[in-house]
Amino acid sequence: MRAVAYRHCRPVTADDALVDVELDRPEPEPRDLVVKVAAVSVNPVDTKMRRNNDPGGAPKVLGFDAAGTVAAVGAQVKLFKPGDAVWYAGSNARPGADSEYHAVDERIVGRKPGRLDFAEAAALPLTALTAWELMFDRIGVRQGADGDRRSLLIVGGAGGVGSIAIQLARALTGLTVIATASRPQTIDWVRQLGAHHTVDHSRPLKPQLADLGFPSIDIVTAFVGTRAHAPELADIVAPEGHIGMIEGEGPEGFTAPDFAKLFQKCVGLNLELMFARARLGTATMIRQHEILDAVADLVDEGKVRTTLTRRLSPINATTLSEAHAAVESGSMIGKVVVEKWPA
Repeated sequence: MRAVAYRHCRPVTADDALVDVELDRPEPEPRDLVVKVAAVSVNPVDTKMRRNNDPGGAPKVLGFDAAGTVAAVGAQVKLFKPGDAVWYAGSNARPGADSEYHAVDERIVGRKPGRLDFAEAAALPLTALTAWELMFDRIGVRQGADGDRRSLLIVGGAGGVGSIAIQLARALTGLTVIATASRPQTIDWVRQLGAHHTVDHSRPLKPQLADLGFPSIDIVTAFVGTRAHAPELADIVAPEGHIGMIEGEGPEGFTAPDFAKLFQKCVGLNLELMFARARLGTATMIRQHEILDAVADLVDEGKVRTTLTRRLSPINATTLSEAHAAVESGSMIGKVVVEKWPA
């Protein structure tokens, strides 16, 4: 089968940053689906792995957002059958989805929303899982229009995770959503998605929030620039509030005085890694199937929209390199998706 891989860490401008390869079609393990991949999205994790995790010459396939059709199932599969249209984010412990056929555990797969085509669907799984798990499973935000009236600050509102987090918060909670954005285009984008207020993350946040009537924020979600913003986030979070992080900066992301400030306020520091459940085989792994099906329902009800903003074709090394470059530019709004294999 055809696939796109990398063999060594290279800058995206290198001719061999990504290469077209031929690999054996995967055989399903007992709980696996083998999916005929129709579209894949590129996330920061793809570019970080390509730059930093050298496979030593062996072809390593990336791709952690996919949509396609089930081609085969393992002996113990219960949730899907051949022909089903699905979407998922996969596992970083297994080969990625930048291949014609991809094996994935059914417990981290959901039904594709009928309202979306494959490319529109491929934009959402990783970011939707990340936002949902952080807000509802880690921080414990209560669902329901009257269930949670706290304030939510989304740092990086126009990025992939921020774009879906805004929508989930508006569709499922009573939170007041404040999103950071610094350009006219990104400010317009986050407002379209439902943010109640916007602040500019290129300027100090505290005075802007105070001007809006928020001297402190109950829930702060840091989706980009965590290290740069850490001191200020520790300052603006409310007593007994929460800070959610997804970038894996480690404790050094907060200086000692900032950590002491969090301790004095009894602030919850909540960490989210979407890959943890599948990689570690946790007892809650099936939650990703449940979350993706719940998001599919929201999409089909018209309460959540795709965050696809750029569509490329076909799926090959050249086009995926273009998508990696777009993500590395740091100026993406929403998500870039690559669809359709060459004829």
